[in-house]
Amino acid sequence: MLLEQILEKKSSLSGEKNVALEKFLSFGFPTKKDEEYKYTNLKEITEKQYNFHPKTSHNITKEQLNQLHLGEENFDWIVFVNGKLHKELSKVSIENAEFLSLEYVQNQEQYQPILKQYFNTIANPDLAFTNLNFAFQNLGFFLHIPKNTVIEKPIHLFYLSQNQEENTFYNVRNLLIAEQGSKVEIIESHHNFDESFTLTNSVTEIFVDSNAKADWHKLQNDSATSYLIDHTFAKQERDSLATVNTFSFGGKLVRNNLDFIHNGENINSFMNGVTIIGGEQLVDHHTAVHHNQPNCESYQNYKGIFKDKAHGVFNGKVFVDKIAQKTNAYQQNNNVLLSEGATIDTKPQLEIFADDVKCSHGCTVGQLNEDALFYLRARGISKNEAQALLLYAFANDAMENIDIEPLKEKISKLLAEKLEVNIEL
Repeated sequence: MLLEQILEKKSSLSGEKNVALEKFLSFGFPTKKDEEYKYTNLKEITEKQYNFHPKTSHNITKEQLNQLHLGEENFDWIVFVNGKLHKELSKVSIENAEFLSLEYVQNQEQYQPILKQYFNTIANPDLAFTNLNFAFQNLGFFLHIPKNTVIEKPIHLFYLSQNQEENTFYNVRNLLIAEQGSKVEIIESHHNFDESFTLTNSVTEIFVDSNAKADWHKLQNDSATSYLIDHTFAKQERDSLATVNTFSFGGKLVRNNLDFIHNGENINSFMNGVTIIGGEQLVDHHTAVHHNQPNCESYQNYKGIFKDKAHGVFNGKVFVDKIAQKTNAYQQNNNVLLSEGATIDTKPQLEIFADDVKCSHGCTVGQLNEDALFYLRARGISKNEAQALLLYAFANDAMENIDIEPLKEKISKLLAEKLEVNIEL
């Protein structure tokens, strides 16, 4: 049904958008016959109908928004509701950086040179959803940080959907440019307030120049009537550090695609993930690091906890070019199944063409340690609380590099909530 709607809208597109849509149509939606979607069935998403033009009216209050905050009075935040930036709900204190909606930037002549230099240059043109996003992109975030500028406050991006009677399709586009020596931390979250479904197709491009540092935290705790397909691409220059942390708790189906591209020496890349899901939720993490230059390091650490009939997928790849000597690449995926009906498909992979490298990968799938559980219960701790403490310890090392304390506290509270215990972890 969604494909039929897309075909109907083809005549309304022109130029590069039409070219992108033609490319998408040549691919079609991925199916389980495609190796990259072998364990993720998108039929539930693609057989629904969606409204491509959401109603802009809403009645979201600041009180509702406060419930989504992380105790972040000292943060900045920007709020998109039903595809539009709402300044009255946002808080921006940045003076020496451009903090704007991408829609505004794309319609201003003075920004065209920087868009030409960066926009849509690292998003993979051979993926169906990136082309679909380019064709219908209708909202998003733009931040250009000048050389040697440090953004002191974390910035929280809220994408909210409310007051939609029909299922709604959002194509979100984010562009972050951190110039030489700059620093920034971004938090991104999506929230559907309706009983109708949302499908969010998000593409993010992150450029981290030499000696710059950029952290992007994805807090995925949406409702059971939300689908999220996310593609994030990060390109790093020499001596830079970039992190993408992905915390997946909510959403009916979530697919995270993450690509790091090394374009200089002495680069550090960090990818961490914590997934805790139940019911019939599905979360699929696909990661790739492209080591194209020597003397670089990458770290992937993903932890999964699955109960009921939840399904997890991890497919991590590390590519080491023949000139990328002295590469150090670490990849680990550990999972705990709490129910007989829960499943995980995990596939860490290395593709190495250089000789002098240190590369390791591994995965584990198991249950909780019964001896440790007995030890805690023998000291008067209830079964649920003992289980929660062990699972928090299991997931904790994937959270260690979060230096935003309110975010770390929020993750801990969500972990306790998902494990159905009323304790502070």
